[in-house]
Amino acid sequence: MTCPFCHLEKKQILFENEYAIAFYDKYPVQKGHLLVIPKNHVETYFDANDQQVAAIHQLIKQGKEMLDQKYAPDGYNIGINVGYYGGQTVHHLHFHLIPRYKGDIDDPRGGIRKAIPNLVKYPAEN
Repeated sequence: MTCPFCHLEKKQILFENEYAIAFYDKYPVQKGHLLVIPKNHVETYFDANDQQVAAIHQLIKQGKEMLDQKYAPDGYNIGINVGYYGGQTVHHLHFHLIPRYKGDIDDPRGGIRKAIPNLVKYPAEN
């Protein structure tokens, strides 16, 4: 199976730096949900080198600035799924930058410990 993140179209990329790119999640859980990935195929966070991690963090901050201006969210979740049992379905490291909005759930305390209501049904594996 080919990696969908290794074959993104240029028009999908919102911004990039030398080692990473950012784009909207195809299955967003909130308006503005971004993914930030290394340009080179790296399976997990623990496989990434320091340059890749630093580049990703730089784009996460740039993504926050863009989302603040475009959507004015009230908070954020930043997350990574690692391995099958960690929920990873695409085996290319990707950070989720998820804007959060007042009222998106009744009680936001605990952050990601509570499931974010999935606004788009996740596709079944083929």
